[in-house]
Amino acid sequence: MTTVVNCPTCKNNVEWSENSPHRPFCSKRCQLIDLGEWSFENNKISSPITATDQINQDMIEDIEAMMAKNDDFFQ
Repeated sequence: MTTVVNCPTCKNNVEWSENSPHRPFCSKRCQLIDLGEWSFENNKISSPITATDQINQDMIEDIEAMMAKNDDFFQ
């Protein structure tokens, strides 16, 4: 079963799989719009991350693998 999420920028459906290289975004355009929002500080983390916060190791590995495949993101 494939997981489908909403693009954070435009709210279109995005399949969470290897077939969606920009996940959770639907496209490079939406990915860059979100990056711009963060750079202008329109998006912020609501509270500081503390040592007691638990981060799912599988999620970290998924993100690292995705970043390794998209090494041309900032080029």
